[in-house]
Amino acid sequence: MGVKKGDALGVLSWNCLDYMDIYGAAMKGGYVLSPFNPRLQAQELDYLINYSEVNTLFVGPELIEVVDQLRPRLPRVKQYISIEGSAPSMIEHAHLLASYPADEPDVDVDEDDPCIIYYTSGTTGVPRGALYSHRQRIEDTKIKCIQLNVKPGDRHVLIVPVFHIGGSGNSWTYFFVGACNILTPDRVFNPASTLKALQDEKATDIHIVPTHLVAMLAQPDLKQYDFTTVKRIWYAASPMPTELLRKGIETFGPIFMQCYGQSESGPDITFMPSEDHDVLGRPAEEQKQLASCGRPCMGVHVRIVDEQGRDVPSGVIGEIVAQSKRIMTGYWRKPEDTRSVLTDGWLHTGDMGYYDEKGYLYIADRKKDMIVSGGENVFPREVEEVLYRHPAVQEATVIGIPDPYWVESVHAVVVLKTGADASAEELIHFCKERLARFKAPKSVEFVSVLPKSPSGKIMKRTIREKYWQGLERKV
Repeated sequence: MGVKKGDALGVLSWNCLDYMDIYGAAMKGGYVLSPFNPRLQAQELDYLINYSEVNTLFVGPELIEVVDQLRPRLPRVKQYISIEGSAPSMIEHAHLLASYPADEPDVDVDEDDPCIIYYTSGTTGVPRGALYSHRQRIEDTKIKCIQLNVKPGDRHVLIVPVFHIGGSGNSWTYFFVGACNILTPDRVFNPASTLKALQDEKATDIHIVPTHLVAMLAQPDLKQYDFTTVKRIWYAASPMPTELLRKGIETFGPIFMQCYGQSESGPDITFMPSEDHDVLGRPAEEQKQLASCGRPCMGVHVRIVDEQGRDVPSGVIGEIVAQSKRIMTGYWRKPEDTRSVLTDGWLHTGDMGYYDEKGYLYIADRKKDMIVSGGENVFPREVEEVLYRHPAVQEATVIGIPDPYWVESVHAVVVLKTGADASAEELIHFCKERLARFKAPKSVEFVSVLPKSPSGKIMKRTIREKYWQGLERKV
């Protein structure tokens, strides 16, 4: 069809078998795969599809209408291919498979050739494309296989979207050793069907984000499911509140594992194995590590630095910078942005954290999420951890909002558990008893649901917008 090695292919779809087929074809053909988030609005897709420079776009059934409307604004796209069915205005993927030979492509693909573009989540602004080579992606896959100890007979329930670096990277780990990935038909996370898949498919593995665990633990019939085959529940994408993690361990056992990373970092920077989670009932000093994100992964160097780039001592908060063979090549078509985060081979994550005396890394918060209230630094995660300990709180996030006196004040947005009741005054007092008073929320907002990205991250930027709209400074 005239698509050459090095050309970019776009995919706009939910998880499906065809998606996996396209991933494999892109790797074999030497194409640069550009997976897009199917939850994006038309104007966001307009920007990303043009920014990516794709000339061929694979489209899932739910996105056909949106893409047809966008066509006049996508001059670079020459071919539209429908997956999981036919569309009047597109070539059908199944027709391609039936019409062309199944021979291996006559293409020489080098390990250092570009392989895939992952887009940053956009929680802090316009998404940017993190470009990876084949070598970088396989390096990450191999390390995951070793650290997770994946075996050919393992069965992984895949609920994280495969347009995300976590979802695709996790699936490759199981493919790499000849293990099984189980795709659920849900377009939106469904805790009941996920629990049923774990049971019925005799699954050994699942990768979740904290919001998934909240929803599963809230299922009234949770104890009726059989999870005896599950040996690993690993979590990533956003910090796991320790109180929530304790409830998870009490329910499923010490089978949790954690990875911390970013779209730009490969993704895994640190790893915490299940044995490091097996601390319930032990002294508080040993349980403290549940709040950490583990230690640096194999082959990853991690430093904590101040604003001048100097290493800081253990216990002192600084920016997390990382170096490894799997960090992105750079941002697609954005050399200045690349230079802003990659310095002498070190990725500046924008995350704030510290090491303890045992070498465990703790995430304090996103650098840009830090609240400066009355000249005092407040890290939202510390406040969120306390809110999650309140028996009525199901989910919580903390942001800084404009304040005429404090400049910024600490504001909590809370989802209560079904049937539970708590007032703003009660939650504020609860925090003041457990935190320095300047860290406690000055206001509390109750909502029925928190806005989340498809990867399960709470979208703080979206929550902040109504408070900072029209102001010159936008935290």
